[in-house]
Amino acid sequence: MKRVLTVLFFLAAASVVKAQNPVSWAFSAKKVADKTYELHLTATVQDGWHLYSQTQPDDAIVNPTTVTLNNNPFVALNGKISEVGAMEKFQDKRLGISANQYSNKVDFVQVVKLKGNVKTSVTGNVEFQTCNDERCLPPKKVNFSIAIK
Repeated sequence: MKRVLTVLFFLAAASVVKAQNPVSWAFSAKKVADKTYELHLTATVQDGWHLYSQTQPDDAIVNPTTVTLNNNPFVALNGKISEVGAMEKFQDKRLGISANQYSNKVDFVQVVKLKGNVKTSVTGNVEFQTCNDERCLPPKKVNFSIAIK
């Protein structure tokens, strides 16, 4: 009986941790010129939580957000992924750490150019970590596919 209760406890605890998802993602493409598109990876962050920038200070201990785009022979990347949102520069003088973070919403934008008159998709994943004032969740990876028409 004790063993059954222990297993049930761990299953319940695991489902609570799994259900904790303070970031939701939306993926889209926007045509900005002939054969040129902006890919938008938009994160909406629940109140009290933070999502971390791709670039972090040297003393940061959080995992930066990383976007991986899979190779597509019909698409050329134009520059680096930019971040559109109100970046907050967090500092904890007591612990001697800092972080570049976002609250509420941030849009990661990559400009791409089609190499021909084709319909294709850009696929990849975004890996990110979120924290609140009490704890950090383990890094999470979300796959995406963005149609370009």
